Amino acid sequence: MAKRIYLSPPHMGGNERRYVEEVFASNYIAPLGAFVDRFESAVRNFSGVGNAAALSSGTAAIHLALRLSGVGEGDRVLASTFTFIGSVAPILYQNAVPIFVDSDASWNADPKLVEEAIVKERPKAFILTHLYGQSAKTDEIAEICDRYGVVLIEDAAESLGATLHGRPTGTFGRFGIYSFNGNKIITTGGGGILVSDDEEAITHARKLATQAREPVTWYEHEELGYNYRMSNLLAAIGVGQMEVLPERIAKKREIFDRYRRELEGIAEIDWMPEISDSRGNRWLTTLTLRRSDPRRVIEALEAQNIESRLLWKPMHRQPLFRGAKVYGGKVSEDLFERGLCLPSGTAMSAQEQERVVRIVKETLCAH
Repeated sequence: MAKRIYLSPPHMGGNERRYVEEVFASNYIAPLGAFVDRFESAVRNFSGVGNAAALSSGTAAIHLALRLSGVGEGDRVLASTFTFIGSVAPILYQNAVPIFVDSDASWNADPKLVEEAIVKERPKAFILTHLYGQSAKTDEIAEICDRYGVVLIEDAAESLGATLHGRPTGTFGRFGIYSFNGNKIITTGGGGILVSDDEEAITHARKLATQAREPVTWYEHEELGYNYRMSNLLAAIGVGQMEVLPERIAKKREIFDRYRRELEGIAEIDWMPEISDSRGNRWLTTLTLRRSDPRRVIEALEAQNIESRLLWKPMHRQPLFRGAKVYGGKVSEDLFERGLCLPSGTAMSAQEQERVVRIVKETLCAH
């Protein structure tokens, strides 16, 4: 059996091991340390946002953003339905009510549906996902949220390095979050970060993420906190990964361009679009099929030890959210039924990518 090709595995650069060894030499493993500060600074400098708090996951960052937005029991929160569960589970952590919004032709949230839902539901916040590394119509959506006094939380877990009008995703709303899970464009092995130009909010986030301990010599707690801070060890990996992020973005886009070029003769393939004046990081190469069942392609690839996946199943179709209100729904449902993610790891060789291309061609052309 040929070597397995994974969907989006970690890809270390040159300095991660050296930085981790520095952490071990200092014996300052956790919970915080100099590399946490360096990692937060690297993300701030890259994104141009004022403040950042390194955390245990992107989900933790969304949870803190909701908490800092005053979302509590019974409050309504809008969210993109076409996303991963980690984007929306924190709504339930706060005992709030999720209300989902469908996509438009961009695959990301439809601004018209966002405004309709805001007018009718009067939510406190909207969690906007930038899907598969592609920017949503964030400027339009941010203007709508501002007009109605709704806090915009950008779930940029998949889109670190993507831009709209030259501005990084994660910086349009009051809060933005990035994820450094093992499958993301860069990784700390598990982690996330909360960013905002609101310095007071990020200072409070750091407190909440460290069990909400008060600044006294004993352990004093006046509010509920969490064990959400990132370790110095993982942050050291993150510092090394941030150094190679531009290379990773360029490689992801190169992989997408090669797939599109090699598969352009197959008429039934439609690629995830890139909206006007935006530049995605192409975290995953994603497409839809007009006639064929994407499960056939997945099975053919898996038979050759190659990982691929369907697109996200919409949240309003998940059993956990049975009965939740959704505005629209048909677009994301159709994308789920017809969509496919191809292997997009930045360490994948041209020969390995050709293996994928060959099997996709054989499967679709034999149909």
